[in-house]
This record gives sequence, structure tokens and C-alpha cells, in this order.
Amino acid sequence: MKSLEFSEPAAAIALADLRKTYPGGTVALHGIDLSVAPGEFFGLLGPNGAGKSTLIGIICSLVNKSAGSVHVMGYDADRQREAVKACIGVVPQEFNFNNFERVGHIVETQAGYYGLDPTLARERTRKYLDRLGLWHKRDERARTLSGGMKRRLMIARALVHEPPVLILDEPTAGVDIELRRSMWDFLRELNGAGTTIVLTTHYLEEAEALCRRVAMINHGRLVADAPVGELLQELRWETFVLTVDAVPDPLPAIDPCMLRPGASAEEVELDLPRGTDLTDVFAALKQAGMQVLSLRNKANRLEEFFVKRVEAQRDGVH
Repeated sequence: MKSLEFSEPAAAIALADLRKTYPGGTVALHGIDLSVAPGEFFGLLGPNGAGKSTLIGIICSLVNKSAGSVHVMGYDADRQREAVKACIGVVPQEFNFNNFERVGHIVETQAGYYGLDPTLARERTRKYLDRLGLWHKRDERARTLSGGMKRRLMIARALVHEPPVLILDEPTAGVDIELRRSMWDFLRELNGAGTTIVLTTHYLEEAEALCRRVAMINHGRLVADAPVGELLQELRWETFVLTVDAVPDPLPAIDPCMLRPGASAEEVELDLPRGTDLTDVFAALKQAGMQVLSLRNKANRLEEFFVKRVEAQRDGVH
């Protein structure tokens, strides 16, 4: 494949009236309009069966669309399919490499598919295996790797041709918390260097921590598409996790808040309307015998928002 010079188009990914109906009449996508800006860290959220995998498959030319248009880095997926493929690195949810092949060879072979000469392929293989902590495993067979290492191997393979767009489908599924955090750091670094990243995830705190903008899809329709901060502003309540010196039983009633036990014996969760003065709340808690030692926003605020949007869609509210 001839190497491409990637320009800076108006959109890294542009979808217009994208539709997909499978044989038998099942409609997976109902006219999706979506644009991802160059250099954006974009989250695509939705429950199982929402249409996310179909959408990603069409963008990557793995699934045929029924109607609409797809452009990646300015290239038309209908007329310039090979160029579109060269623009994208894909990390699928399922492991799809030969478990009996050596780690280094998996990445180096992938480089060859994109026309990299052998010297550059070896250089890139070392570069990305090293950055992902796998260089010392280069001569081992893939089946000997842990689940987390296999995830990192797929990321190295997707990046070896240095595409301007990286698509990750549930990249931290089944990965322990420590490794997940290190992968977050790597993805932030990659995005900071200019790579456009599209992330599908069931960990909504992951989307909140990484993505500047998210789209939410349900039953093949967009139910939201906006910057994360803008979406969260629509929530009327905020949830905090408080670490306190003692948790009374029963918990006190403090208007207008709602208190409930937290994940540990030293924590309580506090729901309160957005804009409530925390100073007054802390004073009331202290008066009730609870000294606040620390607090943090509870993750998964996006989950609350998503549930509200899905309920609105189900009830026919637009």
C-alpha cells in the first residue's frame, strides 16, 4: 500500500445520514449524523445492541452500510476505501491475532500490510512495544501473555503504521484498575500528540475521565452528542463521596441533601442539588456528629445522564 500524506481536514470522521438494515429487516442505524474533529478524544457510549459495533464496523469498512456517507480524514469510504483503511488503527474488543505467533512478529507483520519497509517496520515495532511495556516479550508467543498484555499488544499493532485516527472498542475490558490507569495515561499522551481517538466503553467513568466529547447511541439513534461538561451541566444533582471520621447509624436527614452509606465503613455518599453551598452542608454534617475528612465527585455521572436520555427517547420526548 502506498503511504499517504495526511492533511488536516475539517473533520477526522464525518458521518451523514448513516443507515444500516441487516437482512431480515433488523434496523441497526437510523440515519446517524456525526462529526469528530481532528485531534479530538471522542467517546461513543451505549448499551449492548445499541448499534455501536455496527457504526464502528462501517467506519472501518468491515460492515457495508445501507445508505449515507462516511469520510475519514477527508477520504470518501466509498471511492477511497484503501485510503480510509490507512487512516485508521483499530483495536477490537476481541483478541484477533494468532496466539502461536511471536509478539514482535505480530506487530511487524501488521506494518508490512501498510507498506512499511522492513527497516521502518522493525523500528516502529520496537517503538510501540517499548512504549507499551512489551519489548521484553517480543520473542515470546502471544498465548503466554496475560489479558492486559494482549490488550496492549493490540494497541501496538493498531499504531504501528501511525494512523491519524485510533478507534478503540472496549480497550480496558477485563483489565485490572492499575493497568487501566496506565493505559489511560498512554492514551492521553497519544491524543496530546495529535492522534484522534474514538473510544467505545461501558466504563462511563472512563469516558468522563478521558473524553472531551461524547455521543450516546441507543437503538440505532443518537440520544446525545455534546462536550462532556455541557452534558453534565444538565444534571440537576451532584453526587459526592465523603470520607468522615464516624458514620452514625442511622444517617441524619439534612435538607436538601440525601445521604446513604458508601462503599466502605468510613464513606458516605451525598446527593445534593447543583449549586448547593457545600460550606453549609459540611456545617450541618458536623453538627450531626460527622467530620468530613475528604471528598470527591463520584464517577458515573454520565450514567445518570444516559439513563435520563434513554428514558426520554423511550417516552417519546425529544
